[in-house]
Amino acid sequence: MEHELWFTALLNKLLAGVVTPMLGAIAQIHGFEWVRPENAAQPIPNYIAMEVMVILVILIGAILLRRRLSVEKPGKFQHAMEVVVEFTRDMNQEIIGHHAERYIGMIATLGIFILLCNLWGLVPTLATPTARIEVTLGCAVAAFIHYNYHGLRQHGVVGYLKHFCGPMMAIAVIMFPIEVISNFGRLLSLSVRLMANMMVGNVLDQVFGEMIPGVFHSLLGSNVLGSVLPAVMSAVTPVAFMALHIFVSLLQAYIFMLLPAIYISMAVSEEH
Repeated sequence: MEHELWFTALLNKLLAGVVTPMLGAIAQIHGFEWVRPENAAQPIPNYIAMEVMVILVILIGAILLRRRLSVEKPGKFQHAMEVVVEFTRDMNQEIIGHHAERYIGMIATLGIFILLCNLWGLVPTLATPTARIEVTLGCAVAAFIHYNYHGLRQHGVVGYLKHFCGPMMAIAVIMFPIEVISNFGRLLSLSVRLMANMMVGNVLDQVFGEMIPGVFHSLLGSNVLGSVLPAVMSAVTPVAFMALHIFVSLLQAYIFMLLPAIYISMAVSEEH
């Protein structure tokens, strides 16, 4: 069983009495037996607790931003959020085009949430929730529901299903199952890409952080250089991998904004 983080322990202490019976009731339904927690005193895993923490931070930030909104004297936080909104708006207009502003809220929120989740593991005593497939799949499902909803909203049920039939009805029998499978395959593409990148980043950080100083010590022996250089590398290696982690976090958050925007564009377009 994974080590319970302090925030997870706090949530379990406060909410275990409510969460455990609720999950137990759901587990009574056939096919949902896996929902039952292994430990009744610890029904909330670390990745859920980290998600809750990120959501609380976003909500608090939104409340503070709302209270301090100013046209004449915008603060640094407001400037930062305006940059995010403008970036998302420009990206949507370039990819989606007409009515692109309609999708700013969802795509920007996804980007902020995933970026914070990606960076969360850099904070001591916390973990990266997006290194778990449950988290990334949940984000992928949210994006999947969102763009399919807007496709149905734009074209209606029949019109949207025609999008899956290809350019000619003569090949619809072949194209329809391929397009449907491809559509659901986007769930796998979005979730596995993000999870794999963040999980590998965490593993590399741990492995190389422990291995590199030992390698230098073995190569240089017990002389002065062999004592000093491993110590230097012990300090430099985590910083280097932290910088790499930040870069990958930003890149993966951007990709998770870009791909749903492309899927929305395809779903609401008049031509497939």
